[in-house]
Amino acid sequence: MSGDLNHLRGKFAIAGVATFGCGEAPGYTDMELLAQAARLAVADAGLTMKDIDGLCTASASSTMWSMPVVEYLGIRPRFVDATMIGGSSFIAHLMPAMQALESGQCDAVLVAYGSAQRTSTLSRKEIGKARLLMDPQPYEHPYQPMLPMSAYALAASRHMHEFGTTRRQLAQVAVSARQWARKNADAFMRDPLTVDDVLNSRMVSDPLTVRDACLVTDGGGAYVLVRADRARDLPQPPVYVLGQGTAVWNRQISSMADLTVTAATQSGRDAYAMAGMGPKDIDVAELYDAFTINTLLFLEDLGFCAKGEAGAFVEEGNISPGGSLPVNTNGGGLSWGHPGMYGIFAAIEGVRQLRGNAGDSQVAGAQTAIVHGNGGTLSSQSTAILGTAAAL
Repeated sequence: MSGDLNHLRGKFAIAGVATFGCGEAPGYTDMELLAQAARLAVADAGLTMKDIDGLCTASASSTMWSMPVVEYLGIRPRFVDATMIGGSSFIAHLMPAMQALESGQCDAVLVAYGSAQRTSTLSRKEIGKARLLMDPQPYEHPYQPMLPMSAYALAASRHMHEFGTTRRQLAQVAVSARQWARKNADAFMRDPLTVDDVLNSRMVSDPLTVRDACLVTDGGGAYVLVRADRARDLPQPPVYVLGQGTAVWNRQISSMADLTVTAATQSGRDAYAMAGMGPKDIDVAELYDAFTINTLLFLEDLGFCAKGEAGAFVEEGNISPGGSLPVNTNGGGLSWGHPGMYGIFAAIEGVRQLRGNAGDSQVAGAQTAIVHGNGGTLSSQSTAILGTAAAL
C-alpha cells in the first residue's frame, strides 16, 4: 500500500456500541433512530454527549445530513466527516476519525446512522424517482433496471457463468445467515429456512429470488471511537482497530472492469497490510450481505477462498454455525435486518463478538474480526480488522 499506516495500528479503540429500533420502529424518523442509538452508544462507552467532539455520519436521504445531526444531538464537534459512499460509509469513517484523534483535533468520535425505511411514510418508489434526477446513472437508467437488485443479479449471473457457481450455492448463503439469526433474539427473521425454500421463493431479478435479497427494516446504530489509552480506562473491554482500507472503483455496475472482482481486493489488502495479518488470522467475518452473491464475492476478494471457489466453500457449511469461518453471526442483512445501509451494523456485531457478549451466537474465543462494508452496486468497499487486547 502507498503510505505507511502501520503506526496507527491498535492506537484507537471502539469503546461503545449500540443499536436501537432495529426491525420495525413505527413513529420514529431517521433522526430519532440515530439519536437513540447514539445516546445508548455514548452511555455504553461510559461517556456523556458533552464528551463527543467528533462526528461521522451519512444518510441516503440528505446531502447535508451532518448539520441537522449536530443540531439535534446538541453537540459542537471540532471534527466532522460526512463522507457518503453508501453502505460502506461507516466503516470508511474509521480512517479519518483515527487521523483526527491522532492529530489531537478531537478526543471522542461518534459514528452514527439511522433509517426508518420500513415504516416511513415516504415510499421507496418516491425515493427512486428522486434518485433518477439527483444521482443519474446514464449507462443504466435508460434501460429501467430494477436497481439495486438487477445489478447484483448481473454479477451473480456472471459468477455462475464463469465459475459454475450454482443457485443452490447462492441459496446456502441465505440459509447459513438464517441459521445464525435463529440464535439471535434480535434478528428480524428467525423462521426455519432451507435451500429449497430459497429456490422456490418469488423470483425478483433472475437468478435472484426474494430470499436472495436483504430485508427492508428500520434501525439505528452507533459506535464511539477514542484513543487506546483512554479506552482502557472506560467501562467496556476496548476493541482495537488493527487495520482499515477503503476503495472505490466505480459508481455504476456497468462500469466494473470485471463483474466478479470488486474493490474489496484493494480495501482488504490495505487493511491486512496495516494490521500485519492475513485471512488465516481472522476468527469472525462480518460481511455486507445485501444479496447472496455479495457474500461469495467478498469471501473471495478478502482472501478466504480462491476466485470462483466460494460457492463450494459455502455449500460445505463453512460459514454456518459450527463451520470453519463464522460469517454474519447476527444473521446479516439477509436475516438480522437491513436499515438501508448495513455497514455500521456489521461493525457493531464485530465489536460484540470480540467483547464476548453476543449471546447465543457468540463465537467462543474470538480475538479478531474482519468487518466489511459495501456501497452502491458493488461500487465502494471498506474493510476493517478489529481485535481484542490479545490481538495487539
